[in-house]
Amino acid sequence: MLANYHTHTPRCHHAIGSEREYIEQAIKAGFKILGFSDHVPQPYPEDFHSTIRMEMSEIPDYTGTLVKLKEEYKGQIDILIGYEVEYSRRFFPTLIEELKKYPLDYLIQGQHFAINEIDGTYVGWPVHTEEELISYVETTIEGMETGLFTYLAHPDLVNYQGPDDIYLKHMRKIVEKAIELDIPLEINMYGFSDGRHYPCDRFFKMATEMHPKFVLGCDAHQPYLVRQPEDVPGLPEFLKKHGIDCGDNLVTIKDPRA
Repeated sequence: MLANYHTHTPRCHHAIGSEREYIEQAIKAGFKILGFSDHVPQPYPEDFHSTIRMEMSEIPDYTGTLVKLKEEYKGQIDILIGYEVEYSRRFFPTLIEELKKYPLDYLIQGQHFAINEIDGTYVGWPVHTEEELISYVETTIEGMETGLFTYLAHPDLVNYQGPDDIYLKHMRKIVEKAIELDIPLEINMYGFSDGRHYPCDRFFKMATEMHPKFVLGCDAHQPYLVRQPEDVPGLPEFLKKHGIDCGDNLVTIKDPRA
């Protein structure tokens, strides 16, 4: 891998390590591009405070810090400024207009909630109903259709407990949309490091048969997690089993301000 676009900072309240530590680790691991994509703040009502993302007031510090580091490490590694965005119809228009006021290279879409963090369900916990699965798929596709995302992070995060035929019937729509819009799907390396339920075989068996584009994402919440695939236990075997080769892992960056 020459590039990793999925890197967090302590501002999300569940990652550790300074930006400099992530950058130094990336250089040590042989990366040429490191994209920071911390969990995007949201223009929530004043009485709601998320515990898994920065506040809107932290945008200037986040971007300002990365602008300085981008210049400092020029010639050693390319630093990109981005966010992992929780798309929702309710908050996205206001959010994107605010983000455009600051330095910004790209966005990746990472759906953890359907419909959103306030009004919906966290789909990483066991999901038992088809209605919740449909809500995740529809929310994800609506976000993809904005055309503003460089790729879709952990597309298989939804932890549906029901039959495979229902799961595949609906999740296939995400892969179809990714192919239609030329949006890569992420194989999330953190899932292996943290023992999560994703990446999951039933999604990627189906997806690889449809031939979308794929990208590897470290999803680093600690500096040491910025590492190459061969250093992640279980990942090389998973990639081989599904016939996935991401090459140098470079993707076409979509500028959300364009």
